[in-house]
Amino acid sequence: MDTVNNGLNSSLYWQPETTEVADNSNQTLSQEDFFSLLTEQLANQDPTKPVDNDQMVAQMTSFTMADGIQQLNTQFGDFATSMTSNQALQASSLIGQQVLLQGDIGYVSSEGQGVSGVVIAEQSVRDLEITIENEIGEVVKTINVGTQAAGNVEFNWDGTDSSGNPLPVGNYVVRAQGDVDGESVVLPTAINRHVDSVSLAASSQGIILNLDGEVSVTLDDVIQIGG
Repeated sequence: MDTVNNGLNSSLYWQPETTEVADNSNQTLSQEDFFSLLTEQLANQDPTKPVDNDQMVAQMTSFTMADGIQQLNTQFGDFATSMTSNQALQASSLIGQQVLLQGDIGYVSSEGQGVSGVVIAEQSVRDLEITIENEIGEVVKTINVGTQAAGNVEFNWDGTDSSGNPLPVGNYVVRAQGDVDGESVVLPTAINRHVDSVSLAASSQGIILNLDGEVSVTLDDVIQIGG
């Protein structure tokens, strides 16, 4: 006997469809389906109230635009994936090379190895002096560069202290200071770092370069490749 709720037979309620779609269409309406429905609509319309031509054109236009946008999104997604793959392939060629990054941290990966980079001088500078500090803030080397014209002033530290002794592996801070228009000014620097490997991160980050000293940066942070 069927159960009766509020005087209504439960078997009379609409039963949800449980049959799975077998054609992998995900129950989406294609352009062919739309025109089939439109044809049925025209064939079964009320002769006294025919479908307005403007309304029919509007329906066709709306569906065509929606279908076109969906296809465009799919194609753009495929294009973005292809671009990311190409970037990763190109970035892999950077492994083993030096990249120039703005900052003041250099890394000595083996005893006696040096650090190179540039001092960024927007104006000519006199008595330019570059100091190298170890991880506890001690000045281990001072390099007098003298007067330099505006531009990127290259420097190369050989990894030794003021007595010529090779310094241990680790991070070293490069500071530059000079006289600009009669005032002592701290100048920005950019340091060359060695690329150990390349990672493909999320699309918002793009390509990640893993540098010596366990430091990672994005490809957009690179000022110059090689040097």
